[in-house]
Amino acid sequence: MSQIIRVGIAGFGMSANVFHLPFLLHDSRFKVVKIFARSSNNVATKYPTIQTVRQFAELLTDDIDLVVITTPNLTHYTMAKQAILAGKHVIVEKPLSVTAAEAEELAALAEKQQVKLSVYQNRRWDNGILTVKQILASQLLGDIVDYELHHDRYTQAKNSKAWKETGERGVGLVYDLGVHLIDHAVHLFGLPDALFADIRYQHPNVLSEDNFQIYLYYPDKKVTLSSSKYVREQGPTIAIHGTLGSYLKYGVDNQEALLMAGVIPQGEWNKEEKEHWGILNTEVNGVHIRTALETVSGNYQAYYDNIYAALTADEPLQVTAHQAAKVLALIEKVYQSAETGQKIAIK
Repeated sequence: MSQIIRVGIAGFGMSANVFHLPFLLHDSRFKVVKIFARSSNNVATKYPTIQTVRQFAELLTDDIDLVVITTPNLTHYTMAKQAILAGKHVIVEKPLSVTAAEAEELAALAEKQQVKLSVYQNRRWDNGILTVKQILASQLLGDIVDYELHHDRYTQAKNSKAWKETGERGVGLVYDLGVHLIDHAVHLFGLPDALFADIRYQHPNVLSEDNFQIYLYYPDKKVTLSSSKYVREQGPTIAIHGTLGSYLKYGVDNQEALLMAGVIPQGEWNKEEKEHWGILNTEVNGVHIRTALETVSGNYQAYYDNIYAALTADEPLQVTAHQAAKVLALIEKVYQSAETGQKIAIK
């Protein structure tokens, strides 16, 4: 493979425009050659040097090394399988598929075809999780007993994307935001021993869930994952409590908002202002402190740095299909718990 990775992108919606193209187009190690857009001419209008193709198969030609799939959730498994069988390296927007079994099948197929398969779990590089990892590594809070992660919004309207409101398994809020929150928890703490979930349908006449609370139980801590579309006055996004103290962080990572505004992701493009830093309230060497803790800058570019290293130097992928399968297995347990009202054992 040449040292410049030639990329084909399936889909030209928000995911492609906000989370992938800003990094790929400003990284000389990658070249976006083609974008699959079934009917619109938006690619040619915005990026006239990139070829528009009308069939997904047109991304699977010899001039493409890496296929990035950003199409609706229920197409991910079929498209990924087709691309892997064509000998392409593949990145799939979360979720990789609807079921853990499909994800494991894709992982095994990629290994057989000797190609790389990764999932775009960019939220591992949010500023919140990076700051929490720093806190945990420094043991600033002692032994962790409770961890809460919220991703709340306020909207009176149903989802504007019709494919997210079909009621099919794989398109609701758990598969949209829950997959990020669960991956966040597993990345920090590993698999839980058990879980309990409450899933609700708050908007009138919605077919897909728009509210959830998921509780993950570990031997020494509980993790609460929550998301709602009816939260006008938001509390902490992250709340972590330990035997020595607490850390509270308000507000979500700023990368998405900056990317949507057209900010080029270079330099200190997303350094967070002090007024948004979280509060650390703890003891250090027996001395009580309460202070604003500087937020570690998020960095979605790190995901593509790893992809490049994996494709050119055979470095290990940081986000793997096997990891995605574990998250999807937990999601299956989430629905089982919500439907039965029972705490579900994992191990």
